[in-house]
Order: sequence, then structure tokens, then C-alpha cells
Amino acid sequence: MSEGGKGSSLAFGQVVIGPPGSGKTTYCHGMQEFMGRVGRKVTVVNLDPANEAMPYQCAVDIAELITLPDVMENLKLGPNGGLIYCMEYLEANFDWLQEKLAAFGGHYYLFDCPGQVELYTHHDALKNVFAQLAKWNFRLAAVHLVDSHYCTDPGKFISVLCTSLSTMLHVELPHVNVLSKMDLIEQYGKLAFNLDYYTEVLDLSYLVDHLASDPFFRNYRRLNEKLVEVIEDYSLVSFVPLNVQDKESMRQVMQAVDKANGYSFGDQEHRSLEALMSAAVGADFHFTSTLAVQEKYVQSQDKAVKEEVMDL
Repeated sequence: MSEGGKGSSLAFGQVVIGPPGSGKTTYCHGMQEFMGRVGRKVTVVNLDPANEAMPYQCAVDIAELITLPDVMENLKLGPNGGLIYCMEYLEANFDWLQEKLAAFGGHYYLFDCPGQVELYTHHDALKNVFAQLAKWNFRLAAVHLVDSHYCTDPGKFISVLCTSLSTMLHVELPHVNVLSKMDLIEQYGKLAFNLDYYTEVLDLSYLVDHLASDPFFRNYRRLNEKLVEVIEDYSLVSFVPLNVQDKESMRQVMQAVDKANGYSFGDQEHRSLEALMSAAVGADFHFTSTLAVQEKYVQSQDKAVKEEVMDL
């Protein structure tokens, strides 16, 4: 893997980012298995120095270079300061990363990144790591995972939109925003609007009006209106829904990322993908589409409303 040389081959991959608990490690595990089934050679790179007991097959692990517990103990730093130090240390040791990645030429790369939001909105270390990878002829797309439970709270959803927009502008990579854990959305509570309202980020004025019905948020209506204006002015944020256990959902996310980073699969992979999608339900993936999840959610809500009416 040469330093930006014209003769070096292209490498494609994803940098998987998002807040803690959004499902980054689970996503990497699921995507590694899914891509393996369609014939894509996948290498998972763990860039999270706090990641332990990883479920996926990890080919390159930052723990060989530095770990968060060691930094916190030796430098007397907290978790946030320790993570920033680890990323700066990685930035200062590009040669280690380049040597490790060189052993997996011709593979597709999944970079499992830390969950500290500031690393993607304010700090430059990870951004510089991504830029260096681009110099090594990596064609990357950022997959930004957001827990779907934020859809149930209009205030939190506006906050997530602002964070997603800030991340997109700071990281400077082709970006795919993903609403993760869609299989659990019915457990999070009632949505104010249909699911496509949140995935397509439709007219947000309705969300502001919904917030204004809460006495606490009524005092902050102008602030929320201005935040919504910023999001709509850029018109960049939308989401792809994801259920890691759903083959169709995984295919949609994979194709969205392939479009973002320019990856073009061959005939053999296309045939493997068609065979996988038409196969009978297996133990690892369940044929429950996102649409079916939404229908199930709506039906459960309708049932609850009917029960309330009957009680009256």
C-alpha cells in the first residue's frame, strides 16, 4: 500500500461512527457476516481502544497499539480525555496502521470507531486518520448510526439531527445516516408521525408544533424553529432504517453505502446476493422487513387505542 502512489490499488470500506450504545459493534459483526455471504472479503478494523470482547473476527486491533484503561491509569485521565489521547496517539503512529492494513490487500474494510461524539463534531484526530486513509487510496463512506428510540422524543430527535449534520460537515466523507435497532422501535413508545417522516426528515415544522404542546418546550419554540431552519437549509440529513437481523434491511444499507463510496460489485457477488435474498429463512437472519416492523408497530398502537376505547 503505497503513500498515495498512482500505481496503488483502490481499497473500499466504511467508517462506522455514532454515539455510545447505537450498535456500531453489532453492525460491524452483522455486516461482516452479510458481506461474507455474498462473496466479499471483509476485514474488520477495531479503532475503539475501549472495545472489549468483540463478537466479530477482528483482523486489526488498536489494542495492540494503545488501550483506554492503560491511558486512564498511567496518565490519570478520564474516559473522554483518554479517548482523545488514544486517537491523537493513533494519528502520531500512522506507520503502524499502514503496516497492519497492508496485510489485507484486496479486502473490503469495516472500521469500528469509538463512540465519543466530540471526536466527530469538534476534534480533528479521527478526521485526520480518515484523511490519511484517503491518501492511501481508501475510498470510504461514513456510516453514522443513531438509535431509533430517539424518534419517540421530538426534542431528542431534533438534537440528533443537529449532531448528524455537524458530523457530516466535520468528518468530510460521503455519509450514510442509519436508524439502528428498528426491530425494537415498537418497545420504545408511540411515534408522533409515521416512520418515513423520520427517515426522510420531512417538514420539521410539524415537529416544532408537536414540541410546543409540551409546557416545558413552549418557552423554547423560537430556538427550536431556528435549529430546524439550519437543518432544512442544508437539506443533507436523511436516514436509512436498519434491522441487523433482516436480510433486506442489510441489503438496503449495504447498497446505500456502496453508492456513497463508489464501490461496484461484480457479477459473482450480484448472483450471490440474489441467491441470499431468495433463500429460505436461516438461523442468522430473519425475513422481517422494515415495512413489516412499521406495520406491526402501527397495529400494536391501533390495538392499544381500541382497548382504551373499550374500557371507556
